Amino acid sequence: MEMGVSKTKVLIIDDSALIRQMLTKIINSAHGLEVVGTAADPYIARNKIKRLNPDVLTLDVEMPRMDGLAFLSNLMRLRPMPVVMVSALTQKGADITLQALELGAVDFISKPQIDIAQTFESYSEEIISKIRTAAGANVHPGKFLPETTFKVAPKYSADVIIGHDQARHRHFKTTEKIIAIGASTGGTEAIKVLLMQMPPNAPGIVISQHIPATFSYSFAVRMNQLSAMTVYEAEDDKAILPGHVYIAPGDYHLLVERSGSRYICRLNKGNPVNRHRPSVDVLFRSIAQNVGPNAIGVILTGMGDDGARGLKEMHEAGAVTVAQDERTSVVWGMPGEAIKRGGIDYVLPLPEIADKLIFLCQKSTAHSHNKR
Repeated sequence: MEMGVSKTKVLIIDDSALIRQMLTKIINSAHGLEVVGTAADPYIARNKIKRLNPDVLTLDVEMPRMDGLAFLSNLMRLRPMPVVMVSALTQKGADITLQALELGAVDFISKPQIDIAQTFESYSEEIISKIRTAAGANVHPGKFLPETTFKVAPKYSADVIIGHDQARHRHFKTTEKIIAIGASTGGTEAIKVLLMQMPPNAPGIVISQHIPATFSYSFAVRMNQLSAMTVYEAEDDKAILPGHVYIAPGDYHLLVERSGSRYICRLNKGNPVNRHRPSVDVLFRSIAQNVGPNAIGVILTGMGDDGARGLKEMHEAGAVTVAQDERTSVVWGMPGEAIKRGGIDYVLPLPEIADKLIFLCQKSTAHSHNKR
């Protein structure tokens, strides 16, 4: 070890010897990271955490004797610390991982199903980056959940809702406000907190969250269950309506375009921007160009700077802009960069953002009525 430089200590918990071996090799190859131990199950891990005092855990979601969620729940209650989940790119893996993020895990690494050694090597840079980010993350499991939420009326099953316009029994004005939200690390929970506080008749919301393709559907289903608004995984050419939320599918950029008097979702598979697809900058720039002052932009917790430029462009086009504050962000990369670049109207703690959005929309509605 270099003199005077302390390394980030990592403990790997996984029942697969091969994955323990691959993760150890990748993490130990990175400057400033060191695997101090491995464990084949949570019972062994519990003792090693006490003895080795790691800074970050990687945790397999599915293990014998005690599953990853049960272990994580106990850990976050007794000794909150940064955890990166290792999960399969399957529907079941996605559902479990989203529950882990709700319990307080910082992020997740996707576990390949075949050719583990070669696939893991191919995204070793991503694994290292996520562990470094986790080491500096604010871990606050469940701390910012809203005390009050809008009562959610019974909805159709997720299979019916996702991907179909349910503009039932209402006449919507399609040129009302649009709220655009961008997030990355810690974003699934931040979005949940925000959506749980939004009323069922809120303006249409479009969201770009850095998330893999397998996970975005599960995330939309989960948000639809918890929110008074109707939440979809966005589809190309769908009208954006009040009371509805549209989440970018993993591996697609989401843009907002104007079609006559309507705003519509547009999906494309263009090159990744800031290493991401979906990219927050792509969404925000489309809002700046096509929605302008009729929009509100929100940038939430996340690693890196995706969205900072696009949010400034939105502000210059007349939109109101909001950034999550450092204290309530899991990682203050994206909001911090947006503030540095200028063009942010409000910097707010996560629990206060929904109230500000509701106030801004009501104020805008009152203003438009007064002009008539």
